[in-house]
Amino acid sequence: MSAAQLISTIFLPVSLAVIMLGMGMTLIPSDFTRIAKNPKAVLIGLTNQLIFLPIIGFTLAVVFGLNPTMAVGLLILATCPGGPTSNLITQVCKGNIALSVTLTAIASIVSVLTIPFILSYALAYFGSDTNITIQLPIVDTILQIMVITVIPISIGMLIRKYKTSFAKRMEKPMRIASTVIFILVFIAVIAANIDVIASAMKEVGLVTLVLNIATMSLGFLTAKLFKLDFKSSISVTVESGIQNGTLAFVIATSILNNAEMGIPTGAYSIWMFVTGGFLMWYFGKRKETVSN
Repeated sequence: MSAAQLISTIFLPVSLAVIMLGMGMTLIPSDFTRIAKNPKAVLIGLTNQLIFLPIIGFTLAVVFGLNPTMAVGLLILATCPGGPTSNLITQVCKGNIALSVTLTAIASIVSVLTIPFILSYALAYFGSDTNITIQLPIVDTILQIMVITVIPISIGMLIRKYKTSFAKRMEKPMRIASTVIFILVFIAVIAANIDVIASAMKEVGLVTLVLNIATMSLGFLTAKLFKLDFKSSISVTVESGIQNGTLAFVIATSILNNAEMGIPTGAYSIWMFVTGGFLMWYFGKRKETVSN
């Protein structure tokens, strides 16, 4: 097993599961019931992720005149919303973790249905191989969400319920641990994929940076437009701009059998970590003086 495979298949999922456990220890059931009673933030986040992100990705592919392979690769990325990394960033930013987790879970499941439709159109429009049948592993995707996200968070919530004082003591250490793991993953991803990332940044670095900034800006502006509270605005901003790079790589390399289509994801992963890291520093620091 290569270093890149080791990181993506073992180190990253285990790290994220541990972080989700820590997140669970900061949550109580009422955090989720409030979202159910007032679903405006969820609807805004899902609209951004499932509708506007692919539109932005398609528009940028046309405007930048990307070749068919890179254009489809960019669309693959734009159709893979959320992922546990967005939950990690939201936690350190002190955003609405329950909202972030809810958006990740719903968007991941719904995208299993929307991705084949959008990518089939992209393959036809940009002149790639239209004989490819795109079928995503629904069961595997749901299991991944359960194992990495839902189960660890549920265990953490049980700890919060029965060992409340311990859970509260662990809140700050877990946030620090999340930041450290984020940095280690960033370094590991670069080290294991240095050649691919260097090529990707040269070929599609600018367009992926624009995609990242545009999607995060979309999240922030829509949150403000619909007057979401501060914590929810952070969550919608992060969820709108942090894509599920792992799923995008799987689609490009395993389903479409085209490693080149994974190049935009390689470039985007760098910008995602950079902008995500900035948000973790800026919002995490600022939130200490901002009341909700």
